[in-house]
Amino acid sequence: MIQEDTYKTIAATAEGIYTEKRSKFIAIAIPVRTLEEIKQHLEVYQKKYYDARHVCYAYMLGHERKDFRANDNGEPSGTAGKPILGQINSNELTDILIIVVRYFGGIKLGTSGLIVAYKAAAAEAIAAATVIEKTVDEEVAVAFEYPFMNDIMRIVKEEEPMILEQSYDMDCLMRLRIRRSKMEKLRARLEKVETARIVDEQE
Repeated sequence: MIQEDTYKTIAATAEGIYTEKRSKFIAIAIPVRTLEEIKQHLEVYQKKYYDARHVCYAYMLGHERKDFRANDNGEPSGTAGKPILGQINSNELTDILIIVVRYFGGIKLGTSGLIVAYKAAAAEAIAAATVIEKTVDEEVAVAFEYPFMNDIMRIVKEEEPMILEQSYDMDCLMRLRIRRSKMEKLRARLEKVETARIVDEQE
């Protein structure tokens, strides 16, 4: 089974605006990596739009797209967060937070009207964003004796992982990052170098 080793996210923050019966929906799509970042962004926008009737949002985190949440912030259940999340899903995005701020225009939209409006606002923000593809990367650390540095460097040059850190004492250590689909070959080649061993720091 080939594991997907790419995912889609957005390059930078983007905004979209949707108006319906004098209600104004401002949607902000933000690239995020952690829950901490999401909390910070929500605080910022809740303060910025303190006078808005509702600040609803949805987010998706991680390349496996299993960490997500939708929040209606006082709108009828399922009319705001869910349609925002639906747009994230239909565009197959992750590591993204979409906040939709609603200024009430005095005319009630009804549940179906709200769903359409939140969906459209989120879609506007995504349309304004630059969608980029990123690779799912994995890290490996390899320890080896100094005389075998050239053998290791040759593999690094050919397989092209990113060097995250390297230390050269009696025992050298190099930490590398490479996209998931290339990891097996990289590990196999590193392990063949004399004195080299893969270090699992998770242990």
